[in-house]
Amino acid sequence: MYNTYSPKIHRLCLGYTGNAMLADDLLQEVFIKVWQHYDKFRGEAQISTWMYRIAVNTCLQYLRDDKSKHNTTIDKLQVKDEEGDTEREQQIQLLYKCISELAETDRLIITLLLEEVPYPEIAAATGISEGNLRVKIHRIKQQLTAIYSKYERL
Repeated sequence: MYNTYSPKIHRLCLGYTGNAMLADDLLQEVFIKVWQHYDKFRGEAQISTWMYRIAVNTCLQYLRDDKSKHNTTIDKLQVKDEEGDTEREQQIQLLYKCISELAETDRLIITLLLEEVPYPEIAAATGISEGNLRVKIHRIKQQLTAIYSKYERL
């Protein structure tokens, strides 16, 4: 399970935090929770949907706790211009920085979409209908385009 789902869950955590090291920590927390609660998985949804829900809840709980502790907003990923960084890596970092600025539900939706999770699974994980999901995805893409263009001008 870890080998199959960890890259996707890591990217989901990265979308919420905008920080690779923090995403690593949250990924570990998610799989600890999956292991601890596996006996409670009822099989009503796919295992991936159940795990994504655990990942989202873990990320949201961390953000709530962190905000109350430090009274700050989500740390933004700083796009580093270090030697060895390729153009593609910089674009990916910028994408996740833009995603981290979206609302919580929108971050979940776009991250799952980037992972090519089927619409029915995304709808189940977010608790919205497929029709509403399609509208939300369109609006999220517009928001990301606007956020991205803000950074392009810099």
